[in-house]
Amino acid sequence: MLFLFLLIGLLTFLPFAGRALVSDRPEKADVIVVLAGDSIDQRYRRGMELLRAGYGKHLFLDASSDSNYFGHTPAEYAAAFLKEDAHEMEPLVSVCPFEEDSTMTETLYVAKCVETFQPQRVLLVTSDFHTSRALSIFAHRLPQYQWSVAAAKDDRLFAQRWWQHREWAKTAFLEWLKVAWWNGVDRWR
Repeated sequence: MLFLFLLIGLLTFLPFAGRALVSDRPEKADVIVVLAGDSIDQRYRRGMELLRAGYGKHLFLDASSDSNYFGHTPAEYAAAFLKEDAHEMEPLVSVCPFEEDSTMTETLYVAKCVETFQPQRVLLVTSDFHTSRALSIFAHRLPQYQWSVAAAKDDRLFAQRWWQHREWAKTAFLEWLKVAWWNGVDRWR
């Protein structure tokens, strides 16, 4: 009987599982932080769009500094890219280098980068499927700031109707595993 009840609950939840991962509620902030992990610059483009629209006074682009590709770190590539792409906004953007590949450890590096601006409000920009978990992690680990989040879409990886494509289903499943781990284990450490 309990198994049947759980099965019905799961089947009822599944159509809404993709929507539950996404939070897209950007609010005006002192700084914008674009989280690393995007392979086609969608997060960066969304962050720059928000910076140009006046959602923040400065944008930090997170990039790894503990790995090398063809002789340079992603942080070095990101800095060169900003010089090339940011144009008139270049004085308002900078790289926030981080080490390790985890949203939780990324909070430590973001805290160091943003502290020079003494912000009260910070706007995160990340992939749509990562927004709810990222917002929860940053708000929990850095409660001294007011957080909001903006979603960057990448239809190659995810859409709210996750069951329609294999890659979307994979992304939704893995993100829900990370949500469960965050809420069941990491949040309480």
